[in-house]
Amino acid sequence: MSEPTASGPGSEQDNEFFQPVSGFDLPRYAGVPTFMRLPLLDLEDEKTDLVDIGIVGVPWDGGTTNRPGTRHGPRQLRDLSTMIRRIHPALGTRPFEERNVADLGDSPVNPADVADALDRITGFYTKLKQRGITPLSAGGDHLISYPILKALAADGPVGMIHFDAHTDLFDSYFGGFKYTHGTPFRRAIEDGYLDPKRVVQIGIRGTMYDDEDIKWGLAQGVRIIRIEELDERGVDEVMAEARAIVGDLPTYVSFDIDGIDPAFAPGTGTPEIGGFSTREAQRMVRLLDGLNVIGADLVEVSPPFDTSGGTAWVGVSIMFELLCVLARAPGTKR
Repeated sequence: MSEPTASGPGSEQDNEFFQPVSGFDLPRYAGVPTFMRLPLLDLEDEKTDLVDIGIVGVPWDGGTTNRPGTRHGPRQLRDLSTMIRRIHPALGTRPFEERNVADLGDSPVNPADVADALDRITGFYTKLKQRGITPLSAGGDHLISYPILKALAADGPVGMIHFDAHTDLFDSYFGGFKYTHGTPFRRAIEDGYLDPKRVVQIGIRGTMYDDEDIKWGLAQGVRIIRIEELDERGVDEVMAEARAIVGDLPTYVSFDIDGIDPAFAPGTGTPEIGGFSTREAQRMVRLLDGLNVIGADLVEVSPPFDTSGGTAWVGVSIMFELLCVLARAPGTKR
């Protein structure tokens, strides 16, 4: 594979460097796995100046309150992502030709200290922002969204479209502990990284401890769309409303794999029956096309609960859908 030259982004050589390895050149089961068979670059490497979209793993589950294992998600997601090809079949998008995309490795984490892990993740994503790189992240549990938003929204709050079975708007766990995978978006709203009136949550369902998270979110102006409303109104109508709420201002997208029904994606820590089909999930993400998306994540894939890799395959397929949205977003550089 040829090296990029000093001619800058957009040159023929650069495009060749940033193209994924084809299955016609190397079997998909061969070679060292990277996200979507893209080049692996260290963030400090000068070649990252050419990167428009960086795919990053965040191998951490220190915010998990029940079934652990999402720290192993990025590795399995990388492995299954070797099945991703170059062209979106429905949209015709060719993300690797429209933007320079690379695997930027894993964010630093600390498996023994939650506060330090959050700081390390924020520091890494701050560097991405400074370089003008739009991040597509693979978790990890859902708490990783908080330090990512802290970096990306340091200059002011952003909107968010959030696909999930749970609101993640809880206040605390176990006598006042504020940072778990059930609290990231409450902290992000409180700390001014999310504009609650531009936050839409889609797919909420499942049994509840209480409804405090729902009441708090509604009081802040969050639009919460339960799965029953999605069923009644349909994907197109709900996504049209979501687009109207976030408008053309900067917006983050967070996709928890447990938004998808466990019949399709059992490998997650907090499964809830009655979720999206994979086809509905694809359509919803495709209907984000054209929004001012500044970053996205796919979280909560837990390989120990699906060693077959089927859940990870669903996850990386959604990541490819998100990548195609990011490749066409107005704020993504190139």
